[in-house]
Amino acid sequence: MSMVFCRGCAKEISSLAVACPQCGAPQGVQQTRVMSAGVPEQGNPYIEVLKKYAVFNGRASRREYWMFILINLGISIGLIVLETLLGGKGYLSNLYSLAVFLPGLAAAVRRMHDTDRSGWWILLPIVNIVFLAQDSQPGDNRFGPNPKGIN
Repeated sequence: MSMVFCRGCAKEISSLAVACPQCGAPQGVQQTRVMSAGVPEQGNPYIEVLKKYAVFNGRASRREYWMFILINLGISIGLIVLETLLGGKGYLSNLYSLAVFLPGLAAAVRRMHDTDRSGWWILLPIVNIVFLAQDSQPGDNRFGPNPKGIN
């Protein structure tokens, strides 16, 4: 357990304290990232997207979506290089691409929901990239609470 100084009286208190036990001054509550299901976001965004394999409702943060794309791209390139070195025919990389197609599509739809747009916007080739790169709509929208936990 780490210690910090109180914002009111400057006494040393626990970093987990909501208020100072000596003076009662409220302390800055550490903001926890929250996923659309209300569960704190933890760990690797790639794994988080795979856990929500075919969940097309709710919202996905920009970080969750783009980190999934980045890690997915790295794995795909690694598999292609490995198969080229081993003289394979591309079956492994094709199987991997097929396996992550549905979670990638679901994450893209949830990302569109985060910008308060329908998931059908993902079908438009150029416009969808602009929408996927936009920041979240602050607060709750028709698709659920903000995954950043910001109102």
